[in-house]
Order: sequence, then structure tokens, then C-alpha cells
Amino acid sequence: MSAVLLAVHVLAAIVAIGPVCVAASMFPPEARRALGEEPGAAARLPVLARICRTYALVGVAVPVFGLATASSMGVLTEPWVLVSIVLTVAAAGVLAGMVLPRQRALLEGAGPREALVATTGRLAAVTGVFNLLWAVVTVLMIVRPGSSTGV
Repeated sequence: MSAVLLAVHVLAAIVAIGPVCVAASMFPPEARRALGEEPGAAARLPVLARICRTYALVGVAVPVFGLATASSMGVLTEPWVLVSIVLTVAAAGVLAGMVLPRQRALLEGAGPREALVATTGRLAAVTGVFNLLWAVVTVLMIVRPGSSTGV
């Protein structure tokens, strides 16, 4: 059963988290292009935002299956799993509390152009933090420092 849970967990991470990371990373430069009135850039922003929102919801499966996998393998209290859980919660908080609301603000386009340009910079920074958190979780899942299950 652990193998099935692990496979679903890994597939969910690839299918759900990957697109969010890519679309969220593409959004700030596209927003800057749209503010510069590059043809087509403004039309791509809602698609990128929709990808982020949709796959964020699908991404809930990643920690659900991750917890089930860790529990079935008896490693739920291992430090690398606990740190991964904390970082996953932090990544979810950054996405829900910073990335998605800033994308929404840019889509609405309310405010002076200078403020919107500054928002793209802040969005790029928090998106980088979001991606970095997932990169660290990925490394922890692979390396499993101090794991009792071996490397």
C-alpha cells in the first residue's frame, strides 16, 4: 500500500505543483509586458492566474497523500518529514496569502501604473519564495536527512 500512496503522492506533486510554479513564475514578467502594452500579454495573464488557482486546488492532494504515505511507512515523526510539512504549509500560505491576491490585484489593474509595476516586483519576489520552499521540500523528499529508511 505504501508504494501506491507514494506513487500517487509523487504524481500529484509533479502534475499539480509543477504547473503552479511555472505559471506563477511566468505571471510577473507577463504583467510587466502587459503594463508596457505589449500585444497579447494582457490576454495571457488570466490564463496564467487560472492555472495557478486551479492547480493550487488540485495541489491539496500532494500533502494529503504525503501524510498518508509517511504514516503508512512509519516515518511521520521523522525530522525530514516534519520540516517538509512545515515548509509545505508555508508554501501554501505564501501562495494563498501573497501570490494569488497579488495576481488578482494586477488582473484588476486598479491604481496608478507605477504602483502596478511595483506590485509585479513584489509578486516576483514572493513567487520566488514559493518556488524555493517547494525546491527545499523536494530535496528533503529525495535526500531524507537522518532517515531511518535509508537513502
